[in-house]
Amino acid sequence: MDLTAVVTGAARGIGRSVVTRLRAEGYRIVAVDVSPAVTDLAEDGRVVPIVADVTLDATPDAAIGRATAEFGRLDLLVNNAARFLRRPILDTTDDDFDALFAVNVRPTFRFTRAALPLLTETRGCIVNTASISGLIGVANQSVYAMTKGAIVQLTRQLAIEYAARGVRVNAVAPGAVDTEFMAEARAADTDPAASLAVTLSNHPIGRMSTPDEVARAIVFLASPESAGITGTILSVDGGYLAR
Repeated sequence: MDLTAVVTGAARGIGRSVVTRLRAEGYRIVAVDVSPAVTDLAEDGRVVPIVADVTLDATPDAAIGRATAEFGRLDLLVNNAARFLRRPILDTTDDDFDALFAVNVRPTFRFTRAALPLLTETRGCIVNTASISGLIGVANQSVYAMTKGAIVQLTRQLAIEYAARGVRVNAVAPGAVDTEFMAEARAADTDPAASLAVTLSNHPIGRMSTPDEVARAIVFLASPESAGITGTILSVDGGYLAR
């Protein structure tokens, strides 16, 4: 039986790696991203790309509806779309706050709400992309950390609410990941080289994780091998939290 997934933030980085991994596992996938680059993922009808802004009210129902229209079922939702912000709180505006919650939190809530009735039917899974910033304090990430803390808590809440209905809900919490997302944020730093050195020193393995390493953790949490796991926040952080 072919399984079906919806993946947000699928055009690059972790999301793109998730689509690649799921496709290799035989999934059929609806890949959602605001970037037209998501169309590069289309292949043999097994990956259906949707160029859409996850913050728009119509997008979650449209994406979930496309999965059922194209493939007849939904087995997995990966809430991965996000923005990053590294900024002292006194320099953070109301618009910054609203924009970050609009991308990082509200779509996760709305995609999840749209998907849960179908996931209950298939006894499926949700995997959210959180962050170590949602678990510990990280300087100059107050609003970003708030959004990821919300993802962490939503994951735990839904795991409890839906366990008896057969739906497992977990999250990954990456540390620094070697993506364009991270490179763009670092380029805005006053001293990017010094910033990178601090980041690497905080990760005992001495490097950033790769998008594929995070994707493998996501696919594991969606697989039968993790059947006894729900409500877990799996850190993929190169030992950051173990220090």
